[in-house]
Amino acid sequence: MSSARRLLLFDLDGTLVDSAPDIADAVDQALEVHGRPSVGEAAVRDYIGNGAERLVHRVLTGSRDGDAAKAEFAAVYASFLEIYQAGLYVRTRVYPGVVDVLRCLADDDWTLGVVTNKPQRFTLPLLAACGLDDRFAIVLSGDSLPRKKPDPLPLIHAADVVGADLAQTIMVGDSIADLEAARHAGIPAICVSYGYSGGLDLVALGVDRLIDEMSALPAAIADLRAG
Repeated sequence: MSSARRLLLFDLDGTLVDSAPDIADAVDQALEVHGRPSVGEAAVRDYIGNGAERLVHRVLTGSRDGDAAKAEFAAVYASFLEIYQAGLYVRTRVYPGVVDVLRCLADDDWTLGVVTNKPQRFTLPLLAACGLDDRFAIVLSGDSLPRKKPDPLPLIHAADVVGADLAQTIMVGDSIADLEAARHAGIPAICVSYGYSGGLDLVALGVDRLIDEMSALPAAIADLRAG
């Protein structure tokens, strides 16, 4: 499909924006409402990456894979959603270089998209608050489709919707969920080192390229395509 678009898919939290401060504030306030001790921003940074539900399970259990009691989870989760909605863009900031790089890539005829595990009720308002809502041809959230990252479905669906060949598609993220989704979709993954990786060594896990700042992305893409 020679006429297919070239597509770059970006994760949101920890890749394009540093949203952990506002997420952590909402988490701690929700825990306080229900008589639970706060966990702090450092812990929340390690727990972000698999959607809001998994985040709340993690803060309640202190484990990445633990499941909290149903009643407690439901109560804290509902409070988190309400509190975070009200404070979506207080301390959140777009990472340095993101705006310029997105403009550069668009000028270079790349189609841009977002694939995040963040619920849609937060994704679209956050992109608008950051001034990034007009940059992307497609935005898929964690609840847009029946399955989310690390499942490859959102990546494959995004490419299909915009008319891109998967052979011309690259995933840009910060976590094992992004890397595994790309791997299962059969596309390369470029990850940033500054995001929410949960302490995992993404290089050891086989990421195709690791960059320390968004301004390094165009060179990493060129190197990946040349290699």
